[in-house]
Amino acid sequence: MKKFSSVFINLISQIINRVPLFAQMAIGDFLGLIWFDVLRIRRRVALDNLRHCFPDWPESRRVKVARASVCHLGRSFVEFLRLPTAELDDYADHFDVKGIENLQNAVKGGKGAFLLISHIGNGDWATVAFALNGMRLSSITKEFKWRALNDFWFRTRQRFGLDLIPDRKSSLTILKKLKKNEIVGFMLDQFLGPPIGIKTKFFGRETGTPMGLAILVERSRAPVIPALTYRLPNGRTAVAFEAEIPYVDTGDKDRNIQVNTQRYCDKIEEWVREHPEQWMWVHRRWKEFRQ
Repeated sequence: MKKFSSVFINLISQIINRVPLFAQMAIGDFLGLIWFDVLRIRRRVALDNLRHCFPDWPESRRVKVARASVCHLGRSFVEFLRLPTAELDDYADHFDVKGIENLQNAVKGGKGAFLLISHIGNGDWATVAFALNGMRLSSITKEFKWRALNDFWFRTRQRFGLDLIPDRKSSLTILKKLKKNEIVGFMLDQFLGPPIGIKTKFFGRETGTPMGLAILVERSRAPVIPALTYRLPNGRTAVAFEAEIPYVDTGDKDRNIQVNTQRYCDKIEEWVREHPEQWMWVHRRWKEFRQ
């Protein structure tokens, strides 16, 4: 069964990789429309989130952005299916990489570097851009209980050099990678409650955010480089490495964690305001933070 599944997935991947880019985008949009307008999965969640974040928008604009966000997820799914049989050399012209010198300068300090990333764009597809530029990236990920799905998820994402770190007991592994001057990505735009999450604000609303990045920066003093991935109108993907977010040292470790985690949230909010149609509005980001 496992072998059959692998053969079937590879066949689908080969077919998609032979389809023109505009058709791949159309397939992704079709999947998104089925999700949003027919099945209506988490449609209310997406629209409620947009009402809280953009109260001045007309409802028609919120619906348009929510629908575009789900179509973006459809396109990301199609891109993910390309990865099992994609050849690196075939995608050299699929990416616009900007500000890579910010990351290159960061690792010159010898402490490694953190990438602050988000669910804007398609982070899995962006790993191809890393490989094209001769860089390796490690990222923290959840594991699935269904072993077959977990194996496919890990194998596909690792194909172009992405090193996946299971989220359980990941701190020691990350610190070891930093000592080797490696790069580790952190996503901070999903809800996480105590004891691993800390109370923050996102779009002015109270929520919980993982505090692991701030804790590890406190311990290692490795630089944090914001890395924004977003889809361009022509189907290409932009990967923009921005200037380092300086670590604020208040003199109190607990206060440091709070202040710096909030600064990371503020940066992601800035990105979401720039590309609201590409963020994951179907996620329940603002659950009640219960201590």
